[in-house]
Amino acid sequence: MSIKSLTVTGLGYVGLPTAAIFAGKGLGVLGVDIRKDIVDGINRGEVHFVEPDLHSIVQDAVGNGTLRAATEPEGADAHIIAVPTPFTDNHKPDLRHLMAAVDSLAKVLKKGDLVIVESTVPVGTTAAVSARLSELRPDLTFPHDNGGTADVRVAHSPERVLPGNVVRELTENDRVIGGLTPECAEQAKALYALAVNGECLLTSAATAELVKLSENAYRDVNIAFANELSVIADKLDIDIWEAVELANRHPRVNILQPGPGVGGHCIAVDPWFIVDSAPKNTDLIRAARKVNDAKPYHLVDQIIGVAKNINDPVIACLGLAYKADIDDLRESPAVTVVKALSTSGIGEIMAVEPYVDALPEELDALDGLTLAGLEDALERADVIVLLVDHRAFKDIAPERLAGKKIVDARGMWRGL
Repeated sequence: MSIKSLTVTGLGYVGLPTAAIFAGKGLGVLGVDIRKDIVDGINRGEVHFVEPDLHSIVQDAVGNGTLRAATEPEGADAHIIAVPTPFTDNHKPDLRHLMAAVDSLAKVLKKGDLVIVESTVPVGTTAAVSARLSELRPDLTFPHDNGGTADVRVAHSPERVLPGNVVRELTENDRVIGGLTPECAEQAKALYALAVNGECLLTSAATAELVKLSENAYRDVNIAFANELSVIADKLDIDIWEAVELANRHPRVNILQPGPGVGGHCIAVDPWFIVDSAPKNTDLIRAARKVNDAKPYHLVDQIIGVAKNINDPVIACLGLAYKADIDDLRESPAVTVVKALSTSGIGEIMAVEPYVDALPEELDALDGLTLAGLEDALERADVIVLLVDHRAFKDIAPERLAGKKIVDARGMWRGL
């Protein structure tokens, strides 16, 4: 079956670039999001977050009439779901957004349609989506219980992109495509082949689910090793950056760079989905999560130790995003550090984040905390804490830091 139309539900950091790229390939694409302000902005050719090159692609697609947005899905040949999948307070997967999207999508399905879950999900979720659709649409058959003869095909193809490089990586990275049946996988491959230059690798839906979770758990474990080393180095008064650099001169060693913790919607979240699936067999993954979740508080103790001998200290925290040169604050360890400092009562806290115009809700109501410009922070601060290695912070002249107490969580200002 030739795919000529597509809906993409969830117009966030992955969904909107996905919709725009397919629209740029000539498909008629409807982007769906429950937030009307996002929908209205996209229909004006606007983008609601920072991602290089995306604005022009969206503008072109909207201008050409191949991309539009709405708050409800419509009929199409293929449907991609790219909504958030967070966890609850006790680290259980929260699939409410996903299942709400499934319920909405069920109304417009027809025989021959393809449904792809791109959201990162626990193993078994794609089959559960098929079962849910079957409950809602008993007039159609689905692959979880009808195999290759099903009316609607269902697959899982997780995104594997890095914010700041999403547009390039969506087209260039290899794509793992897991079908509930081989026929499901093949039809999903036919869709992605329209836009993906990388290789499309076919497998089962359950394997594709575990692959994505494993990729991020692997990274989390390796970051945890670096972060634990940094805590050890602090206690032994050793320069962790030098130690890592020298260790990495070994031909079979590649220790990652430590930081203030782990952030973003993937690495800080996905390992818990594996833990939830096999709670008795995930000691290492749990330990890595514990190390990385504790790292921001170790950094807070360092900062308080530096500032406690200063009368009424002003502390400038540079960066709130979870990585450099984007506006994504999800699960950001920098936000955790700033919040903990503000509630500690150690002094006045100035948060500097060039990619946002307002403090996130969890910081906005805190006393003694303001969102400040870089120049004001450099002028007033007694202590400067580097939390995110934004380009703007790399360009700070060394003389601007003279006389300040420095806490560098990124190793960017070594030697100052």
